[in-house]
Amino acid sequence: MATSVPLSLLDLARVRPSETAAEGIARSVRLARTADGLGYRRLWVSEHHNMPGLASSATSLYIQHLAAHTTNLRVGSGGIMLPNHSPLVIAEQFGLLEALFPGRIDLGLGRAPGTDGATMQALRRDARASEHFPSDIVELHGYLTGATTVPGVHAYPHRSTGVPLYVLGSSLYGAQLAAHLGLPYAFASHFAPDDLEVAARTYRTRFDPAGPLAGPDAAPHFIAAANVIATDDAGTAGEQYRRTELEWLRSILGRGRELTDEQLAMLRDHPQGRQVLGMLRRSIVGTGPEVVAGLDALAAEVEADELILVNAATEEAHQHRTLELLAPGTDRTADDRPALAAAAG
Repeated sequence: MATSVPLSLLDLARVRPSETAAEGIARSVRLARTADGLGYRRLWVSEHHNMPGLASSATSLYIQHLAAHTTNLRVGSGGIMLPNHSPLVIAEQFGLLEALFPGRIDLGLGRAPGTDGATMQALRRDARASEHFPSDIVELHGYLTGATTVPGVHAYPHRSTGVPLYVLGSSLYGAQLAAHLGLPYAFASHFAPDDLEVAARTYRTRFDPAGPLAGPDAAPHFIAAANVIATDDAGTAGEQYRRTELEWLRSILGRGRELTDEQLAMLRDHPQGRQVLGMLRRSIVGTGPEVVAGLDALAAEVEADELILVNAATEEAHQHRTLELLAPGTDRTADDRPALAAAAG
């Protein structure tokens, strides 16, 4: 049973407290290979800094590693936080990735720091860097297509077709900017669901097919994000989601300190905890058919052209099973479990 729109994946590159970074990365590779064989469209990696539980701070290197271990997936960033970098450096990195993996590289761009304020200062040096986000995108596009806007400065290697650019965001700003530029837009509703509907509507109504970066056949392309857990029975899915909630509370409210299970249980019912868990409102949890139906309803609600999924189960075997049950063009049953067996073995 397939969804009505294409499905892609967002890898948060998590490293569990009990494992090394290398072990977390190896798990990402295993999941990427499962997704690669099941028909998912793309796999994006997010940029975060100064977070011990996430391994993708050097995002371009992480993308290269995943692309090298897969064959069919488009692999890219969800996203590169462009104000943290010079457009020239990102153009050089992604131009090289495109040369290594032609036709398989995407470049999603955001303007948030991907970290806390102190780390942002260490990364950006200039607190006003985000103010240049629109012009930085235009400059980056010029480097990637060989049509530089900076006289005498070029990024090598590059292709005239460039690497596809996507604007990412969790507010109306990104929707308006993507529409003005004539670029695809992805909304981070997996953790910021409040403005999803209005952002989707704003992007579609304001999209300019003659925007400065629009291609010859430009049309709106809206991607919505959702957390998913799909299992063979609803009880298992519910238990996995309860564990996911606790991990989310720990990651958001436990920065710099270790929270006990008792403290997490108390936080679940505290107003602050409920607010944090509300960030996961766009989570679809259940059996395979239930999650497919939920994804179809989400796509219809916001007229999404594509959905990008965060595989939210806390155990690797259930992450592989989620990929199987939601795989495009398949109808998996409880007796058809190749990835589960591989993960367990």
